[in-house]
Amino acid sequence: MARQTLDQIEEKEMSFIDHLEALRWHIVRSVLAVLVFTIVAFIYIEDVFTFLLGPGRTDFWTYRMLCKYFNMCPKNMGFTLQNTDMAGQFTQSISMAFYVGLSIAFPYAVWEIWRFFKPALSRKERNYAKGVVFFSTILFMSGLTLGFYIITPITVQFLGSYRISSMVENRINLESFLDTITMMTFSTAITFELPIVIYFLTLIGFVSPKFMRKYRRHAILVSLILSAVITPSTDMTSMLVLAIPFIFLYEFSILVSAFVVKRKERRERKTNINN
Repeated sequence: MARQTLDQIEEKEMSFIDHLEALRWHIVRSVLAVLVFTIVAFIYIEDVFTFLLGPGRTDFWTYRMLCKYFNMCPKNMGFTLQNTDMAGQFTQSISMAFYVGLSIAFPYAVWEIWRFFKPALSRKERNYAKGVVFFSTILFMSGLTLGFYIITPITVQFLGSYRISSMVENRINLESFLDTITMMTFSTAITFELPIVIYFLTLIGFVSPKFMRKYRRHAILVSLILSAVITPSTDMTSMLVLAIPFIFLYEFSILVSAFVVKRKERRERKTNINN
């Protein structure tokens, strides 16, 4: 009996090691995907920079739309970009190529994570997991789009043209400009993953629709404050343009939480009936 118990323990340990080995290869494939897309982005880095530097030009799509529909037409950006480091442009090329590669490879990385957990899931759970992978990708890409085309241009236009004195010129370092773009864009993309986070928090019973509805006003207030901080201008239109997506995201998260709770209650009722 003791020998059999020892064999069972060794089998479980081997099973655990096998899982770690599988996880390692999922991670390796995800990293390789990021690396491949990073290399491709670096090959076309001139086109990548033309795209990423868009918020620093007055002819950028967002500024043209603001001018057309809200009569907010920036005559100039109020600053010039400069590079002060010998290897500055080269290091920023590598950095931006990596962020582009990470963005493009994100759906594949999420799919690899799903493949790792797939064997441990039931058929219904696999269907739900597929939905999580799909919506996680959609939300991430939506956050990137909003961050780059809405939040970043408004922030760049305001901070770039802000002056405490006419004697002081704004000469923005390339690294500072690109850091602002990546921070605004990726922070928005991560924030857009809120419904996915709420899905799993509700699944483990940490939050509920009732809890989220109770703090709805607080969430709206936080959204308005964040929008005011991101767009530190007196223009209410800009602030509302940013606040509305975050408020909508919170409301959508409540629906996600309610869906999880109803599904759990339905399962409990079926279990009670069968028993």
